Amino acid sequence: MITDESHGKARIIDVKASRIRQAIDSGNVAIVAGFQGVTEHTNDVTTLGRGGSDTTAVALAAALKADVCEIYTDVDGVFTADPRIVPTARKLDRITYEEMLDLAASGAKVLMLRCVEYARRNNVTIHVRSSFSGREGTLVTDAPIEGEGQMEQPIISGVAHDRSEAKITVVGVPDVPGTAAGIFEVVAAAGVNIDMIVQNVSAAQTGLTDISFTLPATDGQRATAALQEMQPEIGFDSLQYDDAIGKLSLVGAGMKSHPGVSARLFGALRDAGINIEMISTSEIRVSVVTRADQLDDAVRAVHTAFGLDAEDGEAVVYGGTGR
Repeated sequence: MITDESHGKARIIDVKASRIRQAIDSGNVAIVAGFQGVTEHTNDVTTLGRGGSDTTAVALAAALKADVCEIYTDVDGVFTADPRIVPTARKLDRITYEEMLDLAASGAKVLMLRCVEYARRNNVTIHVRSSFSGREGTLVTDAPIEGEGQMEQPIISGVAHDRSEAKITVVGVPDVPGTAAGIFEVVAAAGVNIDMIVQNVSAAQTGLTDISFTLPATDGQRATAALQEMQPEIGFDSLQYDDAIGKLSLVGAGMKSHPGVSARLFGALRDAGINIEMISTSEIRVSVVTRADQLDDAVRAVHTAFGLDAEDGEAVVYGGTGR
């Protein structure tokens, strides 16, 4: 594995698989230490960071032009929701790269985002299976499967959730051109990634508005400190920090051609008595922020509302982590 020099979160530059190919051609089983590589010019050892083991497997599969990359975990495949929260979650036989990317980015832990990104870029089919059973798992691919008819894409592939985010509200922001840019330039300079953003309509009397955004909770202190330092220059009134939030995401490529998905989502949350604080949408995803202590109830309510519950018993998490 040839990587860049970002120790602890190195990116793969190239994979030289000649020795592995020689071992396989000789009838041997090649065992490769994942999660690590060497830099291009100095041969210093690096590690790939979060998701590095899965990414190593996919990178090797791409370099070897393998038919499929099998990744073993403690569940039987990719489910329509976390089976620890929704015992009636249904296993998917296949899912597209696009849907899996959105599920992974929204908190689903069965596959890491980097792994799926690498697979899509190199057209590697991933087969997610359990280490504890011989059941068929879930194929992550955009390629047609031999013998399958071209059936219409299901509307919804799954419901993901994430408890690792926090929310910052910048209160009393002058509603003039460039102020929002100034806020997010400060956050970017602090090395913080932002997820969802909402800006309120400014009050006519004051000309001030509020801007809320979500970010990884682990970066909350750094972001607030950076904004407070620049408060006199930006001119906002105060900051509010909230780490008791949870994000729910509804993902499905089929929702692009089906009206009423958002209405059903919001109706399910209303009927469950769950308030929505922020909303974000894309072509195949709708995400909402709720209170963290209501997140499990929200996931179950939405899962049932979209008919995703399985009819043949409860899902099994063999190892207890959902990975």
